[in-house]
Amino acid sequence: MISFEAYRAQWFGNIRADLLAGLVVALALIPEAIAFSIIAGVDPKVGLYASFSIAVLIAFVGGRPGMISAATAATAVLMVTLVRDHGLQYLLAATVLTGLIQIAMGLLRLGFVMRYVSKSVMTGFVNALAILIFMAQLPELDPRAVNGLTYVLVAASLAIIYLFPRVTKAVPSPLVTIIVLTALTMFFGWEVRTVGDMGALPDTLPVFLIPDVPLTLETLWIILPYSLAIAVVGLLESLMTQSLVDDLTDTKSSRDQECIGQGIANTATGFIGGMAGCAMIGQSMINVKSGGRGRLSAFTAGAVLLVLVVFLGDWVAQIPMPALVAIMIMVSIGTFSWSSIRNLTFHPRSSSIVMLATVVTVVWTHNLAIGVLVGVLLSGIFFAGKIARLFRVSSTLSPDGRARRYVVEGQLFYGSVEDFVNAFDFRETLDRVVIDVSRAHIWDISSVQALDMAVLKFRRGGAMVEIIGMNAASGTIVDRLAIHDSPDALDKIAAH
Repeated sequence: MISFEAYRAQWFGNIRADLLAGLVVALALIPEAIAFSIIAGVDPKVGLYASFSIAVLIAFVGGRPGMISAATAATAVLMVTLVRDHGLQYLLAATVLTGLIQIAMGLLRLGFVMRYVSKSVMTGFVNALAILIFMAQLPELDPRAVNGLTYVLVAASLAIIYLFPRVTKAVPSPLVTIIVLTALTMFFGWEVRTVGDMGALPDTLPVFLIPDVPLTLETLWIILPYSLAIAVVGLLESLMTQSLVDDLTDTKSSRDQECIGQGIANTATGFIGGMAGCAMIGQSMINVKSGGRGRLSAFTAGAVLLVLVVFLGDWVAQIPMPALVAIMIMVSIGTFSWSSIRNLTFHPRSSSIVMLATVVTVVWTHNLAIGVLVGVLLSGIFFAGKIARLFRVSSTLSPDGRARRYVVEGQLFYGSVEDFVNAFDFRETLDRVVIDVSRAHIWDISSVQALDMAVLKFRRGGAMVEIIGMNAASGTIVDRLAIHDSPDALDKIAAH
């Protein structure tokens, strides 16, 4: 449990930088929230209200200071079918249920699953997100939809973003870019796409409402599959982003608290007409690179977002899209792990395959959960293969040729049982067989069954079999699952 002093420092230990970073993030959230609303098939205000609500609430209850959460593409794509078939009200109900599921996951301390995500998967996740962030900007660079001035302004924006810090770092360069490009566009009357072209901005504050759906089991069965999917994908992206921000800021944060915080934010958001969301790697990178480190930056982003769209909507609508596109390109470039390309030549081949498979799957499916799942599965397969290769069985024959001692070394599990069984010569005529497992560990039912099979085959050939050196953990699973000492053991083995 975090102390009051530590929590206070997370709010007020970096005030100036957090306020400025939060302002930049708020401006960058607007077009994305609108775009994600369009993806989900709902009115832009649904995404804008969600981004405001989630960002503000996660600032209070989240586990990772400085991380930005709002409406996201990862969760929006999972809502399309529900909105199309059942409408907005069912989406709001699903959002509430999503939050409750995430709270339950946090209370059950399921954040520990992140320890099974390898560094290769993390690198692939980051690289894939960088590519997706860049690809999301391509419609704003389509020559069929924009004029030549757009490219000039994007280039000018990138120049400001990268060169202005050489003059001063007192003000975040992305904020300077937005102010300068907006002023120039309005002064000269340049014809470029603006935030206002993305969709109508809301002109009223959100109000509390209860989703207008029947409170029946039928409704629950309709929304439950969507809520589960959104909850899992949302937490997956949030925890991955949390790990990335932890690394960037060289600080630690609570995964379980982040799960609970995401759940509280989503539950509350469903009651004010917003869609479910999660942590955003792009905006989190903008925040961190702009100096945001504390909870105040996320709160500022959400609060300023609401003020901008509700009270200053006419001005916000004039922000040129080239400025925001340039900021997101900067985020994409900064997010991508360029060293991972160089590392392909000398990292283990299995690690490189895992990283590339994660990237390709995420980019191909636009689904972070599927990509990470593929990466984790491949990591598990390669790890199991590596452990299996470290397994070996050696043997020595007694001087009289009537007894043989087998020494098992390594991890005996489903990946090494074939080598284990093949190491024995069951046709050899022996009086006594000793299987020494003092240098081995028995892990699963597959290895226990392989041990049963070896013992029973030797006994069928007339040999007396003794197993020695078994450690306590191996002994526990063998005593519980092994059947080689039971009557009719061979028949039982054959039945399997």
